[in-house]
Amino acid sequence: MAKTCEGCRDGATFGIPFSMAFQPIVDVESGAVFAHEALVRGMGGEGAGSVLSQVDDTNRYAFDQQCRVKAIELASRLFAEQERTALSINFLPNAVYEPTACIRLTLAAAARTKFPAKNIIFEFTENEALDTTHILRILKTYRELGFRTAIDDFGAGHAGLALLAKFQPDIVKLDMDLIRGIDADPARRTIVCHTVRMLADLGVTPVCEGIETAGEARVLRDLGVQLMQGYYFARPSFEALSPVAEAALRA
Repeated sequence: MAKTCEGCRDGATFGIPFSMAFQPIVDVESGAVFAHEALVRGMGGEGAGSVLSQVDDTNRYAFDQQCRVKAIELASRLFAEQERTALSINFLPNAVYEPTACIRLTLAAAARTKFPAKNIIFEFTENEALDTTHILRILKTYRELGFRTAIDDFGAGHAGLALLAKFQPDIVKLDMDLIRGIDADPARRTIVCHTVRMLADLGVTPVCEGIETAGEARVLRDLGVQLMQGYYFARPSFEALSPVAEAALRA
Protein backbone atom coordinates (compact mmCIF):
# COMPACT_ATOMS: atom_id res chain seq x y z
CA MET A 1 0.00 0.00 0.00
CA ALA A 2 1.26 3.47 -0.84
CA LYS A 3 2.50 5.43 2.11
CA THR A 4 0.51 8.40 3.35
CA CYS A 5 1.83 11.68 2.02
CA GLU A 6 2.14 15.04 3.71
CA GLY A 7 -0.95 16.40 1.98
CA CYS A 8 -3.10 13.56 3.30
CA ARG A 9 -1.75 13.93 6.82
CA ASP A 10 -2.31 17.65 7.22
CA GLY A 11 -6.04 17.34 6.59
CA ALA A 12 -6.31 20.72 4.85
CA THR A 13 -9.37 21.37 2.71
CA PHE A 14 -10.20 23.81 -0.06
CA GLY A 15 -13.40 25.44 1.13
CA ILE A 16 -14.15 27.58 -1.93
CA PRO A 17 -16.79 25.99 -4.19
CA PHE A 18 -15.89 25.79 -7.87
CA SER A 19 -16.78 23.95 -11.05
CA MET A 20 -15.40 23.39 -14.55
CA ALA A 21 -15.77 24.56 -18.11
CA PHE A 22 -14.68 22.38 -21.02
CA GLN A 23 -12.87 23.40 -24.20
CA PRO A 24 -12.28 20.94 -27.05
CA ILE A 25 -8.99 19.96 -28.63
CA VAL A 26 -9.86 19.30 -32.27
CA ASP A 27 -8.42 16.84 -34.76
CA VAL A 28 -8.54 19.04 -37.86
CA GLU A 29 -7.96 16.09 -40.20
CA SER A 30 -10.93 14.01 -39.08
CA GLY A 31 -13.06 16.85 -37.71
CA ALA A 32 -13.52 14.92 -34.47
CA VAL A 33 -12.89 16.14 -30.95
CA PHE A 34 -9.73 14.50 -29.63
CA ALA A 35 -10.18 15.67 -26.04
CA HIS A 36 -11.90 18.21 -23.84
CA GLU A 37 -9.75 20.20 -21.42
CA ALA A 38 -11.28 20.85 -18.00
CA LEU A 39 -10.83 24.48 -16.94
CA VAL A 40 -11.51 25.81 -13.44
CA ARG A 41 -14.43 28.21 -13.05
CA GLY A 42 -16.37 29.81 -10.24
CA MET A 43 -19.79 28.42 -9.43
CA GLY A 44 -21.42 31.10 -11.58
CA GLY A 45 -19.06 30.51 -14.47
CA GLU A 46 -16.59 33.17 -13.32
CA GLY A 47 -13.07 32.99 -14.75
CA ALA A 48 -10.34 30.78 -13.30
CA GLY A 49 -8.72 33.74 -11.54
CA SER A 50 -11.65 34.04 -9.15
CA VAL A 51 -10.73 30.61 -7.80
CA LEU A 52 -6.97 30.40 -8.36
CA SER A 53 -6.41 33.65 -6.48
CA GLN A 54 -7.51 31.82 -3.34
CA VAL A 55 -5.08 28.92 -3.72
CA ASP A 56 -2.04 29.09 -1.44
CA ASP A 57 0.48 26.77 0.18
CA THR A 58 -2.02 25.71 2.86
CA ASN A 59 -4.73 24.48 0.50
CA ARG A 60 -2.87 23.69 -2.74
CA TYR A 61 -2.99 19.92 -2.22
CA ALA A 62 -6.73 19.88 -1.45
CA PHE A 63 -7.47 22.13 -4.43
CA ASP A 64 -5.51 19.91 -6.81
CA GLN A 65 -7.29 16.81 -5.53
CA GLN A 66 -10.73 18.39 -5.78
CA CYS A 67 -10.04 19.61 -9.34
CA ARG A 68 -9.30 16.08 -10.51
CA VAL A 69 -12.41 14.63 -8.90
CA LYS A 70 -14.69 17.43 -10.14
CA ALA A 71 -13.39 17.11 -13.70
CA ILE A 72 -13.88 13.34 -13.77
CA GLU A 73 -17.35 13.50 -12.24
CA LEU A 74 -18.57 16.11 -14.74
CA ALA A 75 -16.90 14.39 -17.70
CA SER A 76 -18.39 11.03 -16.79
CA ARG A 77 -21.84 12.56 -17.35
CA LEU A 78 -21.03 14.74 -20.35
CA PHE A 79 -18.91 12.19 -22.24
CA ALA A 80 -21.43 9.34 -21.98
CA GLU A 81 -21.78 8.89 -25.73
CA GLN A 82 -18.17 9.75 -26.58
CA GLU A 83 -16.14 6.83 -25.31
CA ARG A 84 -13.09 7.65 -27.42
CA THR A 85 -12.91 11.29 -26.34
CA ALA A 86 -10.24 12.05 -23.77
CA LEU A 87 -10.41 14.29 -20.72
CA SER A 88 -7.44 16.59 -20.14
CA ILE A 89 -6.89 17.61 -16.51
CA ASN A 90 -4.38 20.19 -15.36
CA PHE A 91 -2.45 19.26 -12.25
CA LEU A 92 -0.07 21.13 -9.95
CA PRO A 93 3.24 19.24 -9.64
CA ASN A 94 4.08 21.11 -6.43
CA ALA A 95 0.85 19.79 -4.91
CA VAL A 96 1.90 16.16 -5.45
CA TYR A 97 3.92 14.97 -2.47
CA GLU A 98 4.11 11.24 -3.21
CA PRO A 99 2.80 10.28 -6.68
CA THR A 100 1.42 6.85 -5.82
CA ALA A 101 -0.37 8.07 -2.71
CA CYS A 102 -1.66 11.32 -4.19
CA ILE A 103 -3.30 9.55 -7.15
CA ARG A 104 -5.61 7.42 -5.00
CA LEU A 105 -8.57 9.83 -4.99
CA THR A 106 -8.27 10.18 -8.76
CA LEU A 107 -8.30 6.42 -9.24
CA ALA A 108 -11.28 6.10 -6.90
CA ALA A 109 -13.22 8.80 -8.78
CA ALA A 110 -12.47 7.12 -12.13
CA ALA A 111 -13.56 3.73 -10.79
CA ARG A 112 -16.72 5.13 -9.20
CA THR A 113 -17.79 6.90 -12.40
CA LYS A 114 -16.50 4.13 -14.72
CA PHE A 115 -14.29 6.64 -16.54
CA PRO A 116 -11.36 4.76 -18.17
CA ALA A 117 -7.88 5.78 -17.01
CA LYS A 118 -6.64 5.51 -20.61
CA ASN A 119 -9.00 8.37 -21.52
CA ILE A 120 -7.48 10.74 -18.95
CA ILE A 121 -4.62 13.05 -19.87
CA PHE A 122 -2.74 14.77 -17.06
CA GLU A 123 -1.12 17.99 -18.22
CA PHE A 124 1.09 20.31 -16.25
CA THR A 125 2.38 23.73 -17.04
CA GLU A 126 6.04 24.56 -16.62
CA ASN A 127 5.39 28.15 -15.53
CA GLU A 128 6.78 27.58 -12.05
CA ALA A 129 10.19 26.27 -11.06
CA LEU A 130 10.06 22.49 -10.70
CA ASP A 131 12.20 19.78 -9.20
CA THR A 132 12.93 17.77 -12.34
CA THR A 133 13.47 14.54 -10.40
CA HIS A 134 10.10 14.98 -8.71
CA ILE A 135 8.18 15.73 -11.91
CA LEU A 136 9.78 12.73 -13.61
CA ARG A 137 8.57 10.49 -10.78
CA ILE A 138 5.04 11.85 -11.20
CA LEU A 139 4.98 11.43 -14.98
CA LYS A 140 6.41 7.92 -14.89
CA THR A 141 3.95 6.88 -12.17
CA TYR A 142 0.99 8.22 -14.11
CA ARG A 143 2.11 6.44 -17.26
CA GLU A 144 2.49 3.16 -15.36
CA LEU A 145 -1.08 3.55 -14.10
CA GLY A 146 -2.39 3.91 -17.65
CA PHE A 147 -2.89 7.68 -17.82
CA ARG A 148 -1.55 9.81 -20.65
CA THR A 149 0.67 12.80 -19.88
CA ALA A 150 1.22 16.22 -21.44
CA ILE A 151 3.44 19.27 -21.01
CA ASP A 152 1.44 22.49 -21.33
CA ASP A 153 2.73 25.91 -22.45
CA PHE A 154 5.87 24.36 -23.93
CA GLY A 155 8.35 27.03 -24.89
CA ALA A 156 7.40 29.48 -22.17
CA GLY A 157 8.40 27.80 -18.94
CA HIS A 158 11.24 26.46 -16.85
CA ALA A 159 11.63 22.80 -17.83
CA GLY A 160 11.56 22.85 -21.64
CA LEU A 161 14.06 20.78 -23.58
CA ALA A 162 15.93 19.55 -20.52
CA LEU A 163 12.84 17.74 -19.24
CA LEU A 164 11.88 16.52 -22.71
CA ALA A 165 15.32 14.93 -23.09
CA LYS A 166 14.69 12.81 -19.98
CA PHE A 167 11.03 11.97 -20.48
CA GLN A 168 8.85 12.03 -23.57
CA PRO A 169 5.20 12.60 -22.64
CA ASP A 170 2.38 11.58 -24.93
CA ILE A 171 1.57 15.19 -25.80
CA VAL A 172 3.29 18.57 -25.83
CA LYS A 173 1.11 21.68 -26.06
CA LEU A 174 2.93 24.57 -27.67
CA ASP A 175 2.55 27.87 -25.86
CA MET A 176 0.05 30.25 -27.43
CA ASP A 177 2.64 33.03 -27.64
CA LEU A 178 4.38 30.95 -30.32
CA ILE A 179 1.11 30.54 -32.21
CA ARG A 180 -0.37 34.03 -32.04
CA GLY A 181 0.08 35.75 -35.40
CA ILE A 182 2.17 32.90 -36.83
CA ASP A 183 0.69 33.51 -40.29
CA ALA A 184 2.44 36.90 -40.41
CA ASP A 185 5.62 36.06 -38.53
CA PRO A 186 8.39 34.06 -40.27
CA ALA A 187 10.34 33.63 -37.03
CA ARG A 188 7.39 31.97 -35.29
CA ARG A 189 6.80 29.72 -38.30
CA THR A 190 10.41 28.58 -38.25
CA ILE A 191 10.38 27.86 -34.50
CA VAL A 192 7.09 25.97 -34.62
CA CYS A 193 8.12 24.07 -37.77
CA HIS A 194 11.29 22.73 -36.16
CA THR A 195 9.56 22.05 -32.84
CA VAL A 196 6.87 19.97 -34.55
CA ARG A 197 9.52 17.99 -36.45
CA MET A 198 11.50 17.41 -33.25
CA LEU A 199 8.40 16.14 -31.45
CA ALA A 200 7.62 13.79 -34.33
CA ASP A 201 11.14 12.36 -34.11
CA LEU A 202 10.58 11.80 -30.37
CA GLY A 203 7.19 10.14 -30.89
CA VAL A 204 5.37 12.98 -29.10
CA THR A 205 2.08 14.41 -30.39
CA PRO A 206 2.00 18.22 -30.69
CA VAL A 207 -1.06 20.29 -29.80
CA CYS A 208 -1.18 23.96 -30.76
CA GLU A 209 -3.33 26.10 -28.48
CA GLY A 210 -4.56 29.66 -28.47
CA ILE A 211 -5.60 29.66 -32.14
CA GLU A 212 -7.88 32.60 -32.92
CA THR A 213 -7.82 33.06 -36.70
CA ALA A 214 -8.19 31.12 -39.92
CA GLY A 215 -4.72 32.28 -40.97
CA GLU A 216 -3.10 30.78 -37.88
CA ALA A 217 -4.95 27.50 -38.40
CA ARG A 218 -3.95 27.28 -42.08
CA VAL A 219 -0.26 27.79 -41.36
CA LEU A 220 -0.33 25.14 -38.65
CA ARG A 221 -2.03 22.68 -41.01
CA ASP A 222 0.71 23.35 -43.54
CA LEU A 223 3.29 22.59 -40.84
CA GLY A 224 1.67 19.21 -40.19
CA VAL A 225 -0.14 20.00 -36.94
CA GLN A 226 -3.26 17.86 -36.55
CA LEU A 227 -4.49 18.72 -33.04
CA MET A 228 -5.52 22.32 -32.34
CA GLN A 229 -7.32 24.27 -29.62
CA GLY A 230 -8.52 27.84 -29.36
CA TYR A 231 -11.38 30.29 -29.70
CA TYR A 232 -11.31 29.89 -33.49
CA PHE A 233 -12.69 26.37 -33.02
CA ALA A 234 -14.69 26.71 -29.82
CA ARG A 235 -14.78 28.69 -26.59
CA PRO A 236 -15.02 26.90 -23.24
CA SER A 237 -18.54 26.02 -22.10
CA PHE A 238 -19.47 26.02 -18.41
CA GLU A 239 -20.38 22.50 -17.26
CA ALA A 240 -21.06 21.59 -20.89
CA LEU A 241 -19.31 20.54 -24.10
CA SER A 242 -18.70 23.20 -26.75
CA PRO A 243 -19.69 22.48 -30.35
CA VAL A 244 -16.86 22.96 -32.83
CA ALA A 245 -17.39 25.65 -35.47
CA GLU A 246 -17.86 23.84 -38.78
CA ALA A 247 -16.45 26.78 -40.70
CA ALA A 248 -13.18 26.41 -38.78
CA LEU A 249 -12.83 22.81 -39.93
CA ARG A 250 -13.38 23.78 -43.57
CA ALA A 251 -10.79 26.59 -43.52
